[in-house]
Amino acid sequence: MSYAVDPEYLPMMGFIPRLDVSDPGTARAVVRSMRVGDPMATVPAGIVVDRRTASAADGSDIELVVFRPERRTEQQLPAIAYFHGGGFVFGDASTDVRVPSALAADLDAVVVSVNYRLAPEHPFPTPFDDCFSALTWIAGDNDLGIDPAKIVVAGISAGAGLAAAVALKARDIGGPAVCFQALDSPVLDDRLLTVSATEYTESPLWNRQNSIDSWHHYLGGDADREQTSKYAAPARARDLAGLPPAYITVSSYDPLRDEGIDYAQRLTQAGVPTELRLSPGTFHGSSGVFPQTAISQRIDADYTAAIRRALNS
Repeated sequence: MSYAVDPEYLPMMGFIPRLDVSDPGTARAVVRSMRVGDPMATVPAGIVVDRRTASAADGSDIELVVFRPERRTEQQLPAIAYFHGGGFVFGDASTDVRVPSALAADLDAVVVSVNYRLAPEHPFPTPFDDCFSALTWIAGDNDLGIDPAKIVVAGISAGAGLAAAVALKARDIGGPAVCFQALDSPVLDDRLLTVSATEYTESPLWNRQNSIDSWHHYLGGDADREQTSKYAAPARARDLAGLPPAYITVSSYDPLRDEGIDYAQRLTQAGVPTELRLSPGTFHGSSGVFPQTAISQRIDADYTAAIRRALNS
């Protein structure tokens, strides 16, 4: 199948490697090979990077990368709990710094990027528990100087799915208070029954088989899919009422497209203020792979603007 990607992407499409998530070790090596240079070089001027730790549910340390404005004032700053992507099996907070550091600069916010543990070595619920523990740590301030009424959960791909799951649990147990959820191409549904999940078997970077393998690693090969937790796959949640307002962005040539659209529709039907953006000519992760293009910059700008509106409302 051919895909009518944005014209600016066309000259660079041949440089996209084939990602095979069935072998996590190989997938991690491929992703590492895509990263050139020092990731911290992308951190905007005026942003300080700090490394902290939070305690996980099992007593382990969760590594956190904190991006904050260098200028310290008495004013409390908004906080963003950011969860990186990687299909639950690759990625880390120390190299996935472009978006969280830019959010800190553009929004004058404290952004805490969470280095949650990865499957298959650490299947669900460990990555989810790490993310929720990190949110709890952020809400406890820990000398971050944050405004507890302005805590956002955000992420991309698997990280966006984790952000949605964290928002669900925070609602269910009465805190920490989350004022907004910003979900970029979220992983939400292990059933993979949507049109996009079924049809996009050869889509760039991420395809149906990668989704199948990702869920296999995250849930475990012997998991009873009839009992999948809503904290693993937020689309499984029957009741979405009372969740924080949401911004969801999806790409046209992405197996995850329709589950993001469905989730946005269900949030709206449940009375949750929700904004949905579908970017034509894009594919899963395209704004990260080709950030210099006009459409990628527009995707990033719209994402940041949505969070800004939420923080200012």
